[in-house]
Amino acid sequence: MSVDDPAGPTRGAGRARRLLPRGGTRYDGPARPEPAEDGGDQRGIDAVIGDSGVYEDGHRLPGRLPLDRAGEAARSTSGFVWIGLQQPSTENIAAVADEFDLPPLAVEDAVKAHQRPKLEVYDDVVFMVLKPVRYVDHEEVVEVSEIALFLGPKFVITVRHGRGDVLRRVRAELDRGNSELLASGPTAVLYRTADLVVDGYEEAIVSITEDVDEIESQVFGDDELDHAERIYKLKREIAEFRRAVLPLATPLHRLAEGLVPVVDKVTAPYFRDVHDHALRAADAIEGHDRLLSDVLQADLARVEVRQSRIALRQNEDMRKISAWAAIALVPTAVAGIYGMNFEYMPELTWRFGYFMVLGLIAAVCLVLHRLFRRSGWL
Repeated sequence: MSVDDPAGPTRGAGRARRLLPRGGTRYDGPARPEPAEDGGDQRGIDAVIGDSGVYEDGHRLPGRLPLDRAGEAARSTSGFVWIGLQQPSTENIAAVADEFDLPPLAVEDAVKAHQRPKLEVYDDVVFMVLKPVRYVDHEEVVEVSEIALFLGPKFVITVRHGRGDVLRRVRAELDRGNSELLASGPTAVLYRTADLVVDGYEEAIVSITEDVDEIESQVFGDDELDHAERIYKLKREIAEFRRAVLPLATPLHRLAEGLVPVVDKVTAPYFRDVHDHALRAADAIEGHDRLLSDVLQADLARVEVRQSRIALRQNEDMRKISAWAAIALVPTAVAGIYGMNFEYMPELTWRFGYFMVLGLIAAVCLVLHRLFRRSGWL
């Protein structure tokens, strides 16, 4: 989807600084830098540039490219310039926007982070957001980071938020001199980044599948524990995973169809492969989510059955207790009557009174016992 520049054909750091929020809004991730006492981020531009270099004829030129020479190098090289930023502040990225004339709306998105995967075209600059995922198996947590890429005819600017080694792996491949890959220019960086991100989805799905199978075995096995909390937590992580994967299908489809300017159309078959893998990952995520919903319902049903069994056993116990209490009431009542110590009680002077009372108690208790057994109370 093409996005027109609302402020005219000229772009630069001045407009970027006006559009970007003051105070340095940054990604709230695990590697977030400590703010300065005045509330701003005082890191210099060199501190947020992970690496920068020039790639020509299938190889990287020696040395690290300073930012103040990057724009000139991008205009004069037959290859392209790649600058990688790590969680830059507003001021940091404004300096890069000034050097490469980046679209300010996209720059704002790159600073804020927490964007959905998307692909936007601003004249001759392509802006794409990818969400790498890593599954922490022992915690059953999906960690989502974010990568923003600016692609021009002769440059690539990448902005990383959160943890992740995708860009480092892509740069290592390029630094080894993969001439076939580098022949596509900046598109090579976009393709390999998207490819490794989607490969990470498939790796995470393998680990999630193992946990889902384990939960399913426990719920439908002999395990009497309640697994609802674990199932709900995994469903919540899968929902986070889905938000990183599903929106990526449309941008990859556009790249696979060769509908994006600046992106080399020769790479369309490669993007089709990435798009196919992303669709498979999305299908797997949806399948796991539906399966966990079914398993959760089954677990709740099993809990209800167990609770019903416990209630039934409690009712049976109460009936037994009540029956024995009724039987014990007979000798208690008789003993209470003869324990009142009245002087003139007719049975007290009877020679066989003691045995008669004991016989009466035993007979009544026996009758009650038979009645309770017949009714199922004992």
